[in-house]
Amino acid sequence: MMKTGILGYGGGPSIIPLIRYEAVTKHRWLADEEFGEILALANALPGPIATKLAAYLGYRLKGSLGAILSVLAHILPSSIAMLSLLSAVNYLSHSVIVRGMISAVAPVIAVMLGVMAYEFGERAVKGLGRKLGIVMLLASFALLQLLGVHPAIVIVLFLAYGAMHFKLLGRLQRTKSTHNSGQK
Repeated sequence: MMKTGILGYGGGPSIIPLIRYEAVTKHRWLADEEFGEILALANALPGPIATKLAAYLGYRLKGSLGAILSVLAHILPSSIAMLSLLSAVNYLSHSVIVRGMISAVAPVIAVMLGVMAYEFGERAVKGLGRKLGIVMLLASFALLQLLGVHPAIVIVLFLAYGAMHFKLLGRLQRTKSTHNSGQK
């Protein structure tokens, strides 16, 4: 698992083939079918998938202690790397050169976020229509800026609305198609 922790880059789903290779092909701890079943179960549970797979493999081979050691072996390399990088950033944060670099990057990030927001808004207006899209924009602005509602709550509200909106649209379209086919 330390090998997957060191070599695995890009998050849990990108590490799965490496874990599969180690567990199924190289060490033959599991059959390919069993790995597929464990992967499906791990996907259904909350949390990082690579850590769940590491815990299962460790538990299967050496019980509870094996699970603990396997998870630690998997997460320690990235934890050490993060602590090292944070220490370096903290050390260099007082440097005039690093501050200049950060100052140069900030406008680029602002533009990238602005472009992303524009594209997201454009898709929302395309899906909802111009009038409803503008109403939703104004509603989100009012909730976030004027009423101070937490962004997570606003996101949940709009996701719930979106689910209801598209469910109603689907019903209307089915009703229309049923009505139109009944007239023919």
